[in-house]
Amino acid sequence: MSQPAQRLPAMRHYFVDEAGDATLFSAKGRVIVGHEGCSRFFILGLLDVREPDALASGMEALRHALLADPYFRGVPSMQPAQRKTALVFHAKDDLPEVRREVFALLRAHPLHFFAVVKNKRKVIEYVRQRNQQDRDYRYNANELYDHMVRRLFKNLLHKDDAYEVCFAKRGKADRTEALRQALEAARQRFDSQWSVRSCGPIRVAPRLPRECAALQAVDYFLWALQRLYERCEDRFLGLIWPQCSLIHDVDDTRQARYGVYYTQKRPLTMAALEETSGI
Repeated sequence: MSQPAQRLPAMRHYFVDEAGDATLFSAKGRVIVGHEGCSRFFILGLLDVREPDALASGMEALRHALLADPYFRGVPSMQPAQRKTALVFHAKDDLPEVRREVFALLRAHPLHFFAVVKNKRKVIEYVRQRNQQDRDYRYNANELYDHMVRRLFKNLLHKDDAYEVCFAKRGKADRTEALRQALEAARQRFDSQWSVRSCGPIRVAPRLPRECAALQAVDYFLWALQRLYERCEDRFLGLIWPQCSLIHDVDDTRQARYGVYYTQKRPLTMAALEETSGI
């Protein structure tokens, strides 16, 4: 009698990137949030990708098709020497015609997007309160990033056998261990709240977007979300909204201290944000 086939461990693949920046002050300590070159919001997002290889193959095939299209001949961003679309999809740099094709491809894949949105003026309020309590306290952008990681992953690390979390590299410092600790803190927070013990191993893999198609994909989701918050334009987010599982607006606390959760039952649109004083 043959033995039943053993079930392979369920590996969940998450891909994480940011939109906006975590900068609050100039080199001289002046608040520059909302000024030219400094965003009003900091957004951390992740893409849950069930079939990373299929997504990578699709995006690579699309890139080759676009580069072979005479319509794009001579376009600077399509030249390898420019190190832009010819090598990596990046929504901010890609032509509108390219973005249209990428969005169409993303909509054809089983993807699930999650994000946490932080109003940076609220972060400034927090920093000032900390300074009143401790004059030696100094804001560090990594502090905000790790805080967002803990919020983003709180409910996402308890169902599967193992996890691979691929973070887009930020700067030159190796923050692998700090990110692993932030993920474990997120899981422990869930365990403490719901008494659900999760033991699946977590592998942290910092990578560059040009090395990972799924990071290029999450960049597109984040760009669409950022356009809504920074430019009051929701048509791009509307394209991919069916794949958006949860957007947590942390600082809209008018109805609840934990903010607002936007889901398929409560869509995030410009009309929804117009009621928010921060927009």
